[in-house]
Amino acid sequence: MKIDTVTEALSGNSYPGRGIIVGRSKDGSKSVIVYFIMGRSLNSRNRVFTEVEDGIMTEAYDPSKMSDPSLIIYHPVRFLRRCCIVTNGDQTDTIRNGLAAGKSFRHALLTREFEPDGPNYTPRISAIVLPDGSYKLSILKSLYGDPSCCCRYFYEYDKPAAGVGHMIHTYKGDGEPLPSFEGEPKPVAVTGSLNEYANAVWGALDADNRVSLYACSIDRVTGETESIIINKYN
Repeated sequence: MKIDTVTEALSGNSYPGRGIIVGRSKDGSKSVIVYFIMGRSLNSRNRVFTEVEDGIMTEAYDPSKMSDPSLIIYHPVRFLRRCCIVTNGDQTDTIRNGLAAGKSFRHALLTREFEPDGPNYTPRISAIVLPDGSYKLSILKSLYGDPSCCCRYFYEYDKPAAGVGHMIHTYKGDGEPLPSFEGEPKPVAVTGSLNEYANAVWGALDADNRVSLYACSIDRVTGETESIIINKYN
């Protein structure tokens, strides 16, 4: 089976929206996580990633131009007990609080559904990377755009292959309304240093619509982390 590069996987898609890649480095020693956000409106584009004590959060680049913080200001990445949680919304906190209370990734997400932003009903995408390098992905979406039904999909990878990751994003592409992602997470190659990989993903995103990107690696033995943030507006 041919594993696409991130450039090939994102080629021709001007608006995948928000996306998560989780996988393993080519030498197998590290877990690799990437999260990116895009925007079409001024409000969505007016954001940057900033580091906080246990991960990152989104903030307004120019607070005076922020018209509505709901759904766009949140903690995309939080660490808890050597687990890395990454999502496209405030369900990061739902998962984190659930784990802290002894619940599972799946159990926490059974309490949530897609975003209330009709007619798009943007899917909630989430991932967790465990200390042993295994990971789980999820997407919560409406049933073919019908908000009366929430479809919850979970994907678990207990022994990820070295040099391979899985990518999931909110939209198939641009449109009115925006069409939700379909199918299983896409397998993508994980290559090069963390900096090289982060720049490869950033370079594959539409230059007009990309906003911010976070990349992180976690040593599977020591737990040591390395992270990179790329903001369109610095």
